[in-house]
Amino acid sequence: MKNSGQKYDAVIFDLDGTLLNTLDDLMDSVNYSLKKYGMPERSYEEIRHFVGNGVQKLIERAVPEGTESDVIERTFAAFEEHYMLHCNDKTHVYPGIMQLLAELKKRDIKQAIVSNKLQSGVQSLYELYFKEYVQTAIGAKDGIRKKPAPDTVLEALRQLNVPKERAVYVGDSEVDIATAANVGMDCITVTWGFRNRQELAEAKAAIYADYPEEILKLL
Repeated sequence: MKNSGQKYDAVIFDLDGTLLNTLDDLMDSVNYSLKKYGMPERSYEEIRHFVGNGVQKLIERAVPEGTESDVIERTFAAFEEHYMLHCNDKTHVYPGIMQLLAELKKRDIKQAIVSNKLQSGVQSLYELYFKEYVQTAIGAKDGIRKKPAPDTVLEALRQLNVPKERAVYVGDSEVDIATAANVGMDCITVTWGFRNRQELAEAKAAIYADYPEEILKLL
């Protein structure tokens, strides 16, 4: 039964770094594609800083400066092919997330995932992990702008039939903080993802959650 004192009717989640730790698989696919075209591989820390704006931007940041555009495109194609086959080799749900999603469902709070990952990858991971609890999952595709533009979050709210004033956005990066601001909705920033607390503070995070269960207290 829904709590009468509840502030929100829906939670919009980022995916990578918020619900799932996908960094090792992303790094493996990036380095596979770089090595294939004779470029130096990237470290875990470098990949951590490169993610957040979609996989096309991830590859653009990973290749050496001055790389020809056609080489970038071939590298991106190699990344896509490899990642689709290996997107769940090392990926795992963060501790406490499934319990959080189950409790949100129990409270009749609607849930959506909005990611800059390609729609095919988002859909695959959604079906594997989250379909039981989350109503919709929206990734990057033609015709809709990626985060930090508000478009994908607004589409999720439309599908959930919830106004932005009754929803909260949960993410782990400066992209997520900017996305929530661009939508005009409240934001909870998690500290277990791909950015450290100093980086989040510099991005003007206002409300933090250090553990998934803390999100429940903020609703």
